[in-house]
Amino acid sequence: MLRPLDFIMIGAMLTAATVTYQIKHDTDNKAAEVRRLEAEIKLEKDTIDLLKADEALLTQPNRLERLVETYAAELQLVPTEPTQLARPMELPMPKDQVPVPEGEDKDAPALSAEAPSDPIKDLITTGSVNR
Repeated sequence: MLRPLDFIMIGAMLTAATVTYQIKHDTDNKAAEVRRLEAEIKLEKDTIDLLKADEALLTQPNRLERLVETYAAELQLVPTEPTQLARPMELPMPKDQVPVPEGEDKDAPALSAEAPSDPIKDLITTGSVNR
């Protein structure tokens, strides 16, 4: 004869089996997603390695020199002059050569009340070089 406790126990076992199966199914889905993402990451890493190798091949000095010689008449390439990159007045001065205005302490930070005349020039020329 079946008692009410038996029905409760059978129901609990069925519920436990269903929950266990659901957790296993979710775990398998997550594991498959992890494998897919790992495969995508490996593909991206391989692509990055291939692109780095391609860049190294394309920027070889011997290859570039041959291209310059081949297309010299069409491109009219000339070596870059140092003044094309930066003019001497745009380079920052070493700290020991920075002029100190009269009445200011050499070690005190300079605070100017007037607005800068040219913000771009001030950004370029206000740096200093530590020696």
